[in-house]
Amino acid sequence: MEELVSACLYLDRQQDNAKVIIVTGAGSKAFAAGADIKEMATVSYADAYNRRLLNGWEALRSIRKPMIAAVNGYALGGGCELALMCDIIIAADTAALGQPEITLGVIPGMGGTQRLTRAVGKSRAMEMILTGARVTAGEAARIGLISRAVPAADLMDEVRRVAGKIAQYSGPAVAKAKECINASFESHLSGGLAFEKREFWSCFALEDQKEGMAAFVQKRSPNFKGK
Repeated sequence: MEELVSACLYLDRQQDNAKVIIVTGAGSKAFAAGADIKEMATVSYADAYNRRLLNGWEALRSIRKPMIAAVNGYALGGGCELALMCDIIIAADTAALGQPEITLGVIPGMGGTQRLTRAVGKSRAMEMILTGARVTAGEAARIGLISRAVPAADLMDEVRRVAGKIAQYSGPAVAKAKECINASFESHLSGGLAFEKREFWSCFALEDQKEGMAAFVQKRSPNFKGK
């Protein structure tokens, strides 16, 4: 957790050339199979409370650059929750996602009950979390858990294509769009609309807005500078 969060924060705040962050698993078996159950098996309530168990993941909410989860295998428990923390999820057609915590006598602890419900709706989230059942990548795409499933051999090429498409646009505008979309999950409609309008107006302080609209009028490709 500490290594992955630190790497993402570094790319977000200290690497101007990094426009999009891609998170994927090593090898082909798993994107992330969840927490180490052997490590947690003997943890007491006092330990979990005092150590703020799993609390560090929420730092990813502060990242402004888009994050794409390339789910290349099992994304179970904390693995599914990690994918849900990203902005776009694209999965290999061989992948499987789920929240099996109930089978261990616990519940999701990294946002699964909140983000999964927002992604797939109450009924389907209830079924997945209360039964611990996993879904295939194809089913995950059908219910809105992921953007889409692609052949496993094409996963990283497709994710990099999407990342490259996003990276060609204005970084500040992309960050504003991401912030507004995230705000839609955390506010009522009127508040979200007001937030969006303010961020839309603020785009007119950007050099990228002047360049993008001038390029459109002049029928040429824009040259965004990220200012």
